[in-house]
Amino acid sequence: MFSRVLVANRGEVAVRVIRALHELGVEAVAVYSTADAGALHTRLADRAVCIGPPSAAESYLNVSSIVAAGETTGCDAVHPGWGFLAENPEFVRACEANDLVFIGPDADVMARMGDKVEAKRELAAAGIPLVPGTDAVGPDDARAGAAEIGYPVLLKASAGGGGKGMRAVEAPDELDASFERASAEALAAFGDGSIYLEKLIAPARHIEIQVLCDADGGVLTLGERECSIQRRHQKLIEESPSPALDDQTREAMETDVTRACRAIGYLNAGTFEFLLAPDGSYYFIELNARLQVEHPVSELVTGIDIVREQLHIAAGEQLGVTGRAPRRGHAIEVRLNAEDPSRGFSPAPGVIERFRPPLGPGIRLDTHVEEGAVIPPYYDSLLAKLIVWDETRPLAIERGLRGLRELEIRGIATTRDVAAEILDSKEFRSGRYSTSFLEEKRLVTVGAA
Repeated sequence: MFSRVLVANRGEVAVRVIRALHELGVEAVAVYSTADAGALHTRLADRAVCIGPPSAAESYLNVSSIVAAGETTGCDAVHPGWGFLAENPEFVRACEANDLVFIGPDADVMARMGDKVEAKRELAAAGIPLVPGTDAVGPDDARAGAAEIGYPVLLKASAGGGGKGMRAVEAPDELDASFERASAEALAAFGDGSIYLEKLIAPARHIEIQVLCDADGGVLTLGERECSIQRRHQKLIEESPSPALDDQTREAMETDVTRACRAIGYLNAGTFEFLLAPDGSYYFIELNARLQVEHPVSELVTGIDIVREQLHIAAGEQLGVTGRAPRRGHAIEVRLNAEDPSRGFSPAPGVIERFRPPLGPGIRLDTHVEEGAVIPPYYDSLLAKLIVWDETRPLAIERGLRGLRELEIRGIATTRDVAAEILDSKEFRSGRYSTSFLEEKRLVTVGAA
């Protein structure tokens, strides 16, 4: 095992990783921008290094500064968390060139899977079902491709995710303008404006499978997460197991994912994302080559600490068990953001004046928030994740609602009340919902621009 690890991130994920390191007896070194001076993750770590001003481009995305922080503090390895440089193969190569073990997949696999078109090509060769679509196309080929696939279609950025560079197109007369907007957005977000097409599956469920893979070819699947409650392609609530899957489909998906991991030579933690059609067929959409925000729901139903396993794998150890991890009960995660629902969910930075976390059986709160904390305007708005577990889905929903009622955050606007309304809705309780659920039901102002 490593003796000292650099945590190349901030906020809630940095806190999560630091705690896992300390439980293994490993020293943690935090990095921070001047906007995060004194933040919780810097105080929990054994050491903290300032890497630049508030701008992410000059701090948390600054490869040379982060690598230098690892070198000067004598770190053995780097954990990237999620976001920022977590899926940047050049960062992986920079770590390796400076004798820092990158806790995640290798640069080659990351680069191939980060190219959505290449990822689909490789996984199709491994026998994984794909949504009908095209490789990267220009405007003219997009028209021809859409006519062949059949409307509606989805334009997607080849180099990105998170809903950026994505447009649904219902008819031919919408295609050219949508293509131009999607390409421009992709270029601004990822430095690459290339676009590909997919058949729009609607209504659809968003299902993902969590995996852990060691260097000896061992693969462990931790079941699925249901991520269909989304706003503008951003996940809001996740649960495991999915109320939409039967045992046969679940086992088939995990078998496909295991085969895919071995075919591409995957290492460490990763998540395969799928669309589930109304007829029960499923289609691969992307592989996230990193730890996911929603990983705690898989931890609660399997009892496996995914971050701890990441560290063991990166240190060269084998998985203790492979195949399909046993699982029990039901877990739900609610993301809580510093956003103002009354203003179209605009970011709501500020100072946390009052913070009281929920307590009691089956409740976990992953957060970097505390009373007096400053929530800066420069980064992601995620404040906390409420994760609950119980023996059944109905019991887990009630536990989640209790947790939201007990949670108190004052000083800034948050999405707590919106989350409670979603969780308590008859549609969510029934388990019969899709990725268009929020827009269809127009819960409060969830769909506002």
